[in-house]
Amino acid sequence: MALTPQDIGRIAHLARLELDPAEGERMLTTINDFFAIVEKMQAVDTTGVAPLAHPLAAVQPVALRLQEDVASEPNRREDYQANAPAVERGLFLVPRVIE
Repeated sequence: MALTPQDIGRIAHLARLELDPAEGERMLTTINDFFAIVEKMQAVDTTGVAPLAHPLAAVQPVALRLQEDVASEPNRREDYQANAPAVERGLFLVPRVIE
């Protein structure tokens, strides 16, 4: 997938960027080079290759330092909500800001 100079102009417009023609050409080349690399990577057959949990796992065994999922702080919801102007079913009630 190659971008055109018009695509770069549209992307710059959407991003609210002002690119002079030289910058636009440089961006076009850079992005198209990136897409070329992605196309080469997508062309590689990865059928039967298991995903890695860590990039180094392909070279050496990696012991992931995972932490137990336990609550380390007491539940103080009632304490925090005691000063709230409006609470319902354990949730803070706030004024509607989006109509």
